[in-house]
Amino acid sequence: MLRKCCSAIIILYCAVFYCSCQSGSPAGTNTRDTTGLFPPPIHESGTPVSTLDKSPLDVVYFPMEYPKLKMIGSIKTPPVFRIFYSRPQKSGRQIFGGVVKFGERWRLGANEATEIEFFQDVTIQGTKVRKGDYILYCIPQPTEWTLILNGDLYSWGLKIDEAKDIFKFTVPVVKAARPIEEFTMETEATNTGANLWIGWDDTRVALPVDIR
Repeated sequence: MLRKCCSAIIILYCAVFYCSCQSGSPAGTNTRDTTGLFPPPIHESGTPVSTLDKSPLDVVYFPMEYPKLKMIGSIKTPPVFRIFYSRPQKSGRQIFGGVVKFGERWRLGANEATEIEFFQDVTIQGTKVRKGDYILYCIPQPTEWTLILNGDLYSWGLKIDEAKDIFKFTVPVVKAARPIEEFTMETEATNTGANLWIGWDDTRVALPVDIR
């Protein structure tokens, strides 16, 4: 008898809880939780936490997948370089010659300036680049891009100080095999070091990094 009573109470509680969540809300719409079990995230000041960015931050390493290799103990040396960048989406737009203007500075992504950190000295197109942190941005043209390393760290990508440009490299444009929806950077091992591939929409370029 006691077991039956307990079961009835549990069923009644669940029914009341369900009705309280659904009452006053059209079918198929999301309702704000009023139970207090899942309150929205807020700062201690009471202001809401910022929502997910449309151009999320990402990081790419060389060697590729470096943190995973380090975690499983298959690599002991520091990475050669890593890049922090944001990844906007194509979303049906014409990117180069449209959203990204030819002949104008572009931050290689969105939001904050893209940053590259070299953990050792490298050589790029015959130029010695000392280890350290740099902003990486470009000036795109239809057939080639100028990739630029700049010293104005921790800045917003639309406010690049050209006076702090350090190195400039020209690389040819390669037609992408298929449209690239999300702006993407990736690394590829070569006989002399690595290629840093940069691609979006129908366009790709590669920056060779020599570590010999």
